[in-house]
Amino acid sequence: MLERLPPRLHRAVLRAAHAARLVWWRLRRPELHGCNAIVANAAGEILLVRHSYQSTQRWMLPGGGLARGETPAAAAVREVWEEVACRVVAPHCLGVDIVPLAGARNHVHLVAATTADTPVPDGREIVAAAFFAPDGLPDGIMPAARRRIALWLAEAAQNSDS
Repeated sequence: MLERLPPRLHRAVLRAAHAARLVWWRLRRPELHGCNAIVANAAGEILLVRHSYQSTQRWMLPGGGLARGETPAAAAVREVWEEVACRVVAPHCLGVDIVPLAGARNHVHLVAATTADTPVPDGREIVAAAFFAPDGLPDGIMPAARRRIALWLAEAAQNSDS
């Protein structure tokens, strides 16, 4: 239904809904489950996105909430497709980062995968998407994304040593 709204109005609704969600989480203090996808291309660059409704000038990993009964890998595949129209291959879970978020306890499942696609932001939820070299991440990257990418790089280095 929201897709029928003009993009500018859709982004305004997303901002309002996100603000309301943060208030709700502060009051209810729920256990949240979501995912972040660490998606690499053939050059080893990492996909980052900028949202239209939160931290709009900051780069972060694509991802979102897990639907009821959905696995983290399936959620990552769905979220990356919805946000930037990239098909991901071989998603695998790296672990879970448990962090506070507006009074809630947020379980962020880290999923690594690859893609051969070029990201195309949906223009509603995502306003920018690009690949960055691991040693050339943008200044405006969220600290959590930087930390999660470092974890992924450490795992990749460990697997190449094996």
